[in-house]
Amino acid sequence: MTEELVTRGDVEAAAERLDGVVKRTPVDSSRTFAERCGADSVHLKLESLQRTGSFKIRGASNRIAQLSESELDGGIVAASGGNHAQGVASAAAAHGADATIVMPEVTPMAKIEATRGYGAEVVVHGDVYQESYERAMAIAEERGATFVHPFDDRAVIAGQGTVGLEIVEDVPDVDTVVVAIGGGGLISGIATAVKAHTDARVVGVQTEGCAHMSESLERGEVYERDSIDTITEGIAASKTEAYTFRHVSERVDEVVNVTDADVTAAMALLAERSKLVTESAGAVALAALVGDYLDVTGETVAVPVCGANIDLTQFADYAKAGLAELGRYRTLRLTVDDWPGSLGAVAEAVEGAGATVDEISRLPPRSGVDPAQTELSVAVEGSGPDHLDRVVAALDERPEVGTVD
Repeated sequence: MTEELVTRGDVEAAAERLDGVVKRTPVDSSRTFAERCGADSVHLKLESLQRTGSFKIRGASNRIAQLSESELDGGIVAASGGNHAQGVASAAAAHGADATIVMPEVTPMAKIEATRGYGAEVVVHGDVYQESYERAMAIAEERGATFVHPFDDRAVIAGQGTVGLEIVEDVPDVDTVVVAIGGGGLISGIATAVKAHTDARVVGVQTEGCAHMSESLERGEVYERDSIDTITEGIAASKTEAYTFRHVSERVDEVVNVTDADVTAAMALLAERSKLVTESAGAVALAALVGDYLDVTGETVAVPVCGANIDLTQFADYAKAGLAELGRYRTLRLTVDDWPGSLGAVAEAVEGAGATVDEISRLPPRSGVDPAQTELSVAVEGSGPDHLDRVVAALDERPEVGTVD
């Protein structure tokens, strides 16, 4: 017998079950993003401020809260790229159950250590999520433990749907809700709640390097990718599953695919304008607006910012990449006659043009360059492409600086 799709009642029951367990996260209106995409208003649902730094605790807690005493005693197993791991670990600890989480080798150390911090046993296994999933299923079978799926589960989808319930309560006039897709549990739950209360459009977003849902929808069946290549490890699933796919195919209006560069641009803008540090997967939905993939002209738009678990050094690298994508960060190659005497002239020219020197480094000698000269790599931050062009012109005018590339 085919399992019934998650209902409005399931989501509302989950909301009651999660009351006092998870935060009701705030909704922040952003004029910056509204102006950028032509919307009347853009509202950011800040699940990045949720307990454990992600919405995943909602679905995990709803699932684990419904386990029997014997199931809790038998332990809990999960596979995750990080956020589901922390949600399961936290929920298991709250119910006095042991948790074992299998995580892919690409998982940032911050997520691994945070999961251990909630008391879970962490097993690092597999290049991609699917390999971690298979190992976790084997462990659950060996131990007789309960496996908590990150998305293809009725209770998990209902728990994630409480994000949508809060969106329609806080933004009742919403026209479009834009949601990141990994396996599809979040968008399945949100679409269930949103469609039950409004006529709003629900749009899913994946990065090109892990996009599987748009292909699945086109084929009318679950499609699995052969490989994954993306910085958004938090949503780097190679496929959805049949139960989740039914929700997406029936309740989601459209799915678009963005680039990793779009994601870094969204991360940089979120940090600069909304003062939010997000992981790459957490900025995927907003990237569809930043990259102009959707026509939301004059609309009221809601976007869950769904995760904030990232190593700070990695965030800094992605933020710089995002500024480069926005035309506000450029690395120049200079040829100078006097090293290090020319450094002051370089800094003076850049700062005189109103820009900032982020980094200067000496490049190794190479064929074709006069050995009496030195090549420098100079990273510069400015307000935009035209501004950085003026920086280059200012450097060209300095006699101490030779070639500027």
